[in-house]
Amino acid sequence: MNSTEDREAILKEIELKYDAINQSTTTQLEGLLWAKPINYWDYIQTDALLSLQTQRTVLPDEMVFILYHQVNELIFKMILWEIQQIGEAQNIRAAFFTERLMRISRYFDMLTTSFVIMEEGMDVTQYMKFRNTLTPASGFQSAQYRLIEFSSTNLINLIDYRFREKMDPNPSCEDAFEHLYWQAAGKNYQTGEKSFLLQEFERKYKHVFLRHMEQYKSMNIWQKYQQLPKSDQNNPELIQAMRHLDHTVNIKWVMQHLNVAIKYIENSGQGDGEATGGSDWKKYMHPKYQRRIFFPELWSTEELKNWGTEKNKSN
Repeated sequence: MNSTEDREAILKEIELKYDAINQSTTTQLEGLLWAKPINYWDYIQTDALLSLQTQRTVLPDEMVFILYHQVNELIFKMILWEIQQIGEAQNIRAAFFTERLMRISRYFDMLTTSFVIMEEGMDVTQYMKFRNTLTPASGFQSAQYRLIEFSSTNLINLIDYRFREKMDPNPSCEDAFEHLYWQAAGKNYQTGEKSFLLQEFERKYKHVFLRHMEQYKSMNIWQKYQQLPKSDQNNPELIQAMRHLDHTVNIKWVMQHLNVAIKYIENSGQGDGEATGGSDWKKYMHPKYQRRIFFPELWSTEELKNWGTEKNKSN
C-alpha cells in the first residue's frame, strides 16, 4: 500500500469514527487545521504541576517533604488506574491479571525504596520544626491510599483485628467503615469519640469511601481473582503476583514507613514522640498488630502466624 492509499484508508477510518457519533468529519478536520501543535510542557502541564508546592515555613527541607508526598499521591493515582482496569475487565484472564498486578507491585516497590528520600534526605532538626506547623494534618489522611485498600480486598480483611472474628464476614459498608483498622488511629472504642484528625477526614471523604466500598465489593482484586476459571486461579505466576503485592503493600512498604517515623519521631530526641495527628502511630502502623492481609487464603498457616516478622516472605 502506497502513501496515497494509506492516507485514504486513514481518512475513511476517521469518517467512520465520527459518523458513529453523528459528528461532521469535515468540521473535525477543520478544527485540526487550526489547532496549534502540542508541546511537552503543555501536554504534561509542567507549569501548573510545579506551582503546587506551597511551604508553610522558611525551612528549606519542607519543600522536600511536600514534593515527596505529592509524588506519592501521583503514584497512588497510577495504582488506582491499574486496579480500575482489573475491576472493569470482562472475561479477565491470568496473563492480563498478572501483568496488571506486577505493574501495581512495581509502583509500590518504588514507593518503598523511595522512603530513603525521607529517611536520609531531610535534616532532622528542620523536620522537627516544620512538622509542628502541620498539626493536626497527617499522612494518615491520604484518601487515595484508603481507596487502594478498598479496591484490593474484601472489607472483612480491613477490619480492626480485635473485632474481625466477631463481625459478619460480609459486613455492610457502614458497619465495616466504623470498624476499619485505621479508625484505631483516632477513635476511642469505649466512648465512640473520634479525634479531630479522624472527624475532619470523615467529613471530607466518608461519602466517597462508602460509595467506593460498595462499588468494589464485587470487583476488588480478590473478587476478580475468585471469578477466574479454576485453571487460572491455580496459575503459579498469578499466585506469586498476588502474594508479592500483598507482601509489598502490607509489610515492606508499611515497615519502611514505620522505620522512618521511628527515626524522626521517636529516636531523634526532639519533640514529644507524638504523631502530628495524635494517633497511636506505632500500633496503628505495625503489620503485626493490625494484620492487614489482602489475600489471606494464599498464605500458609505458618506464614499468617508470622505476618509482619522477618520469617514472612512473598515467595
